[in-house]
Order: sequence, then C-alpha cells, then structure tokens
Amino acid sequence: MNKVSVGQSDLQLSRLVYGVWRLADASDVSHAHVREKVDACLDQGITTFDHADIYGDYECEKLFGQVLATDPSLRTRMEIISKCDIALMSDKFSDRRVKYYDTSAQYIQKSVEQSLKNLHTDYLDLFLIHRPDPFMDAAETAKALDSLIDSGKVRAIGVSNFSVWDWRLLQSQMKHRLVVNQVEMSLLQRDEFTNGNLSAMQIDGMTPMAWSPLAGGALFAQSPETARLAPIFARMADMQNCTPDQIALAWLLAHPANIIPVVGTNNIDRIKALEQVSSINIDRETWFELWTAAAGQEVA
Repeated sequence: MNKVSVGQSDLQLSRLVYGVWRLADASDVSHAHVREKVDACLDQGITTFDHADIYGDYECEKLFGQVLATDPSLRTRMEIISKCDIALMSDKFSDRRVKYYDTSAQYIQKSVEQSLKNLHTDYLDLFLIHRPDPFMDAAETAKALDSLIDSGKVRAIGVSNFSVWDWRLLQSQMKHRLVVNQVEMSLLQRDEFTNGNLSAMQIDGMTPMAWSPLAGGALFAQSPETARLAPIFARMADMQNCTPDQIALAWLLAHPANIIPVVGTNNIDRIKALEQVSSINIDRETWFELWTAAAGQEVA
C-alpha cells in the first residue's frame, strides 16, 4: 500500500490508517490478539496507527504499548498518531465535575508525556488537538505545540474536528505548520465536502483525514440511504470482486484531496482485506452515482 505525504512536511502516512479507538472494546484484548491486529496491518502496508489519550477510557494506548514493549523493533515500521484535549468523566479522574476541553500548555504537555509512556516510545509522528476548544488561548496552545516539535517529542502537529476559522486562529500563532485536520467524512456524512472546510484544507496545505469512514456501521444498517446504495454496491462488488465496505473506503480515496480514511474494525479478516481497497476503480460518474444515492437526490 502506498504512502502519502501530509501537509507541508516530510511526514508520510499510509494511505489507510488503522484507528485503535475500539481496541479495548474487543472481546479479546490479550497481548497476542492485539499483536495479531498490528501484524495484519503492517503485513499489507498499513503502517500508521491512530490513537487518542481517551480511547477505551484511557486504556487503548496502554494495550497497544504492551506490544511495542515486547518488540521495540515494531516502532521503526510504523507511524503513531495521538490526540488530546478532551477531559472525560471517568473513574480514573474522580475529581472531575464535568466533561470539558483543555488546550492549556500544562494539559498538552502532560498528555503527551503520558502517551509516550503508554506507547513505550520516545516520540509521536503526529499529534492532534482532538476538538476545538472555545476557551482556547491560541497563543498559549500554539507555543506548547511548537515546543513539542522543537523538543523532538512530536514530528508534526495537526487538529481534529476543526472548522476553518478554528484552525486558522491556532495557525496564526504557530511557527510550525498544521499538517492535518481529521474530520468525520463518509457517504453518509458529506458536510465537509460542501461547507468549505475541505476546500480550505487544500488551500492551506493541510491533509484531510476521515474518521468513521463507514459511518460507524450505519452504511450497512437498514435505512433509506443504504437501500438506495445497495444496488450500486452489488453491481460494483460483482464487477470488481470487492465488498461494500471496501467500496465506501475507495470512494473517499478517489477524491483528489488525498483523503486518508481511518479504519477501526476489530475483525481480523476485515483488516486483512483492507489492501484490496486501493485496487478499486471509482471514476467521476461512479463517484457522483454513489453521492446521489446517499443524498437521495441529484446534484443541482
């Protein structure tokens, strides 16, 4: 599987990224099973793994880190992403009164240090601010993020779920470039294509990443949208020997903005089949055929 350069940087990520947000939800969270998922990704060129401090109620990084602790050589074969700023209500933080966002320098620095410890690594390839913080002091946050790159603890910085004015405010205070914005995009969540954010990312030299590219499984539940998509999926699956979930991912890959989907399945067989996605051909008319079926109306 090919890699793609992100933003205005020398960092390269795999064309598909494996998201670990469900790692702690699996029926088997043993070291052996987590290692099997890691190997299934690496064996087909999926070298990038997407974390956040809060995933699995603050447990997913630790589960993944146990694999790296027992085989440190794996770290040289992968890129690791993590995120912070969401402070969850959790038994691990019993003094919290409310869920909130924290983009203070102290919180960011502490979170990165904890992620490095959890993941048994001395650097992150990419670090993201997880959600826009309406209480953000842009100058303070920017200085903290710049210092992470300057110290070598982080190779590149990005954001997640930011609108154009949110990331431009932060960027205005930073000396290093923001390279990524990770947002929700799928056939069932198309807002980023039309609200100006995807266009602004391209203007600002940021690479879009798509979380929940299969709409959290809703693409395959019974609904008017999926009923309209089903015959197109069936035709394409027959013609290109692929599955509907692979088609939905290929629809994102086909976009000229070089969207990077983040896939989070716990199913080993589905993980092993991800490499087929890059061979699926979706031309312009087919791309709009899928869009039209998902929207339930033709473009204006």
